[in-house]
Amino acid sequence: MVLRIARHTNNIDKIEDFYVTILGFERLGGFQNHNNYDGVFIGKPKLDWHFEFTKSSEKANHHFDEDDILVLYPETILEYNRLINNILENNISIITSKNPYWNENGKMFLDPDGFRIIVSDIKITD
Repeated sequence: MVLRIARHTNNIDKIEDFYVTILGFERLGGFQNHNNYDGVFIGKPKLDWHFEFTKSSEKANHHFDEDDILVLYPETILEYNRLINNILENNISIITSKNPYWNENGKMFLDPDGFRIIVSDIKITD
């Protein structure tokens, strides 16, 4: 089974730059004007999942709350430190999670659409 997480955005260029440049994913492909949608696939090669971000003439109308979070689990402390450093070097603020567990086990920030992301330091190996 393959998992695709799809989300509509008003900021496809900012989203692509954020997920590729700051979070270290890769642009796996994309499309233009497919039934009036443009899109980009972002992930890592050889994984069974990826993100799809789309834009169209209809504006995105997101509804989410403080517990809707995308959690990333880096495999090593070097990868964790690289991600956190990229976030801070790009003037992205670390924010406090509503759930205290995430404040103890990672760092939370917002993507360009305002969705919460956590980089977790759980299960990191050297």
